[in-house]
Amino acid sequence: MPDPEDVAAAKAALRRRLSARRAARPGPERAAAAGAVAAALGAGVPAGSTVAAHVPDPAEPGAGRLLDALAAAGRRVLLPVVPVTGRTLAWAEHTGPLLPGRFGLLEPAGPRLPGEALADAAVVVVPALAVARTGARLGRGAGFYDRALRSARPGALLVAVVFDDELLDALPTGPHDRPVTAVVTPSGGWQALPAGH
Repeated sequence: MPDPEDVAAAKAALRRRLSARRAARPGPERAAAAGAVAAALGAGVPAGSTVAAHVPDPAEPGAGRLLDALAAAGRRVLLPVVPVTGRTLAWAEHTGPLLPGRFGLLEPAGPRLPGEALADAAVVVVPALAVARTGARLGRGAGFYDRALRSARPGALLVAVVFDDELLDALPTGPHDRPVTAVVTPSGGWQALPAGH
């Protein structure tokens, strides 16, 4: 069993490296990636279903395109609401306007739903800095999604969206890390992962 401090240090170093690489990506590369991942997600999420997603920041794949692609075809889109204090996400339905919330993240202006509302979603689009081919996911480190995913329905598709070079052979993991069942990349599209089998 790996030492938890070693795992935490390895994750922190990897987060710094990946975040810097994302920040340095040229605008045209980001725009092309956004279109590709939005199209793949739009095609992969069943029409008329409920999907939980997030609002990608400008450096994330899908920025500016993801929500429109998911809201198409009659899908209900739930977005996370980061609480003023604590680390348990609430949810709200995406109906249009987005406002800045905690950490400057954009969130819906509508009524708040409890964390358990995530169980309504057949697909959960989970933010990630990297994904391993095993399904391991590297998030930003605060653990919001690892906690939130405890409320996901059994059998829900957990999908991460990353750039092509962020799909890795392996990642450092701890016992609380929740694997994803699929990944979407700009060149590879929607790919099922072993965690989904």
